[in-house]
Amino acid sequence: MNAQLANWDDLRVFLAVARAGSLSGAARRLGVNHSTVFRRIAGLEETLDVRLFERLPNGYALTPAGEETLGIVESIEDGVATLNRTVTGKDLRLSGSVRITAVDMLAFWLLPDHLARFRAAYPRIEISLAVGNETLDLSRRETDIALRIGNTPPETLVGRRVGQLRFAVYGAPDYCAAHPDTELAAHTWIGLDGGHAPLTRRFAQFLPGVRPAIRSNSVACTVRLAKAGLGLAALPCAIAERKPDLIRVADLPDSFALDLWLLTHEDLRHTARIRAVLDFLAPALGTALMSDPDGV
Repeated sequence: MNAQLANWDDLRVFLAVARAGSLSGAARRLGVNHSTVFRRIAGLEETLDVRLFERLPNGYALTPAGEETLGIVESIEDGVATLNRTVTGKDLRLSGSVRITAVDMLAFWLLPDHLARFRAAYPRIEISLAVGNETLDLSRRETDIALRIGNTPPETLVGRRVGQLRFAVYGAPDYCAAHPDTELAAHTWIGLDGGHAPLTRRFAQFLPGVRPAIRSNSVACTVRLAKAGLGLAALPCAIAERKPDLIRVADLPDSFALDLWLLTHEDLRHTARIRAVLDFLAPALGTALMSDPDGV
């Protein structure tokens, strides 16, 4: 027998037929139709290159090869059940590691205080924080939770919108004092590039024809450049309002606002330690975004 080519779904159907003694009985147990069971059994016998059942007028009876296969498959079933119980048991415990991915500005300024409180509440859950603009793959378990900015999160992920990042124009006090009456388009601008396409597009629509004199792929770096007096920058209010060495120069249209999403993969949403992080961070981050006096 070429048993290594059989898949577990086919073996489950085999078990149901062996125990029910008929296709219709197996179909009822599995919640599928008669033809599906027939097709699965025929496919399994073709894969294994052996007849597993005798087709009798009153039902299906195991052949000698089928009897041998039944013992093997029942052992597999026991192993799968043990695995499921073990994994589920661990998932129900509030312990283990949770990997979070966030862009630098969130990782530097919004997450640390909340993670400190989370760790105090859940000391057995370890947090691994990956900082960067690249999109890690949740389906491959490159990360467990992603904080993503944008108004259209991937359909393959589940989660919640925790709030909105609103943006305004900011500059250092010395720079603003040196350019008191300058129109926005005539200022020196600090821009974003890299993985910040939504913001760069909005900036081009807001000030068409204006090219930033300096760019960075990091919002955190852009904040630092603005604080150094290199020019004006469009920055998230929830971050910039916390900086006493930045002045709010002008508001930006609502089109600059971007949703903040707390996301995970469908298969991970009920894992206890991941659910604990999601349930803790969602209201905490929502409150942090609301702390901007003009935020939503």
